[in-house]
Formats: sequence, C-alpha cells, structure tokens
Amino acid sequence: MKFTATQIAGILEGEVEGNPQIAVHKLSKIEEGEKGSLTFLANPKYTSYIYSTKASITIVNKDFVPEQSVTTTLIKVDDAYKSFSKLLEYYNQVKNNKTGIENPCYISESATYGEEFYLGAFAYLGEKVTIGDNVKIYPNAYIGDNVTIGNNVIVFAGAKIYSETVIGNNCVIHGGAIIGADGFGFTPNSNGEYSKVPQTGNVIIEDNVDVGAGTTIDRATLGSTILRKGVKLDNQIQIAHNVEIGEHTAIAAQTGVAGSTKIGKNCLIGGQVGIVGHITIGDRVRIQAQSGIGRNVKDDEVLQGSPALNYGDFNKSYVHFKNLPKLANQISNIEKRVEGEQTK
Repeated sequence: MKFTATQIAGILEGEVEGNPQIAVHKLSKIEEGEKGSLTFLANPKYTSYIYSTKASITIVNKDFVPEQSVTTTLIKVDDAYKSFSKLLEYYNQVKNNKTGIENPCYISESATYGEEFYLGAFAYLGEKVTIGDNVKIYPNAYIGDNVTIGNNVIVFAGAKIYSETVIGNNCVIHGGAIIGADGFGFTPNSNGEYSKVPQTGNVIIEDNVDVGAGTTIDRATLGSTILRKGVKLDNQIQIAHNVEIGEHTAIAAQTGVAGSTKIGKNCLIGGQVGIVGHITIGDRVRIQAQSGIGRNVKDDEVLQGSPALNYGDFNKSYVHFKNLPKLANQISNIEKRVEGEQTK
C-alpha cells in the first residue's frame, strides 16, 4: 500500500512542507530511513538524523524549525509521537480489513456471525457460536461451542477459544493464545493418586482487552475467570482458574497468577512475576519484574523481590546485601583481634 504526503497529512490533520505527492510504502526509524519510507521525529536527541535521513516523509511537531536544509518532506502536526501512533493504528486497520470466508474451513449450521466477517482457511466455528460485526478470525483458529464474540474483535492465527467463553468488543487475541482450557484442579486420594476436579466454569473477557501470543487463560472451576475492560496481557502469561483482573491492569510476559487471586484496577505487573493463589491485590499496585507475591497487597503498594518487599525497603536492603562481603571481613577481623587479646 502506498500513501502520499497529502493523504497522510489529511489523516493526521497536518501541514505538508515539501513534495505533497511523494509516496511511501513502509515505515522506518529516522536513523535508518530510506527512499519510500515514513518516519517521525519526537525525541530531541534524534534531531540530528533529520538532516541525513533518506526517509521520503518525516512527521514532526509544528514548532520544529530546521537549522539546515532537509531532503525529506515534512508533515507538521501538534504531536508527532501521537500522530505516528494514530497512523500505525490506521495502517493496521487497512491491513487487517479482510472480509469473506476462505476454504477449507468448518462453520456449524447453528453458528451466526455479523457483517464484514473474515474467516481464514482451516478455522473452526463450533455449535451455537455467536459472532458480532467486523470480526476477523485468522487461519487455524478454533472457536468452541457456545462461544460469544462481540464486535471489532481480531483472533489471530492458531488461537484456541474453548467452549462457553465470552469475549467483548474491540478485543485482540494473538496467535497461539489458549482461552478456556481446564484449570489445574486435582485432588489426591489416600494412595497419593490424583483425581481430576471437573472445571465447569468459563472465561469472560470484557471490552478492549488484548491477550498476547502464547498466553493461557484457564476456565473457572465454578463461575468465571474474568478479565475486566481494558486489561492488557503480554505474551506467554498464565492466568489460572477463577482469577479476576481489574480494569486497565497491564501484565508483562511470563508472569503466572495462581487460582482464585483477585487483582485490582490500574495495576502494573512486570515480567516473570509469580503470584500465589487465593490472595487479593489492591488497585494501582506496582510489582517489579521477577518478584514473588505471597500475601495480600494493599492499594498503591510498590513491591520488589522474592518474597516481595516494599520497593523502598528492598533497595535499602540491597545496599546492605552488596556490602555483606565487606561486613563479613570486618567481623572476621574483629574476631581475630578479640581472640588475640584473649590469648595475651
């Protein structure tokens, strides 16, 4: 797809300085720009590159005034970073605007779907599936029985959505994600053998949720595993049965949340965090990467470490931890002096 400077300026409500008919067909970093590419300048430390970039078009702030001649066509906007993000969103909408049903695929006679629907090859729609408008389901995706999917949802290739799952509007499910698999429920008998506890609940994903590639969200034993509106999950995250994640909470890759834990609103959880089951984490909590959470957490706490400590306490303790060899030597020297004085 090609876009001219005039077309881009129209999308961004910007002003063109340079060749209004010059066209671009790809994106680039400003320092790696080449002919036919579009880039942007938002961070002042990259300003020097605008005089050498070979990018055909560069988005800049309206207050930018070149100190040297530039060969790139400028599009001046109120906020270059936000405008570039808007353009990326627009580009994705155009790129993903597929419609129609590819073959081979399987659609149950009882499944229904709305307008502007796309179903990729080798995808599967089970019994009584209900799908809204402008939904894109890519090849090799599996949609189980009684699944409900809202409007403007994208399910990328290879994702698996098990039966009874409910997905709201404007959600993105990335490739390889598995939603609604059985929770890890087993009970031991007197012989030490494990019997499976049936997992009869479901998963509910509210509006504007993103689920990363390879992430797994287990169905509840009873009731629902719930992701509230605006939740953002990175790749390769494990969400166990009956977990509830509050609105607009973001979780980075390789984090695991054990069963029945409740996480509040607007939390930020770093990568490789481990969270035990049956606890409550408050609102606006910040958890640093690789922390281990084994207790209830109050609103607005900032935690680090395993087991996790208050972030400030952890940093103070770490200073002492780094000094342990020095302290150990000092204690050893004191002991030697005391022993020497006792032998006199």
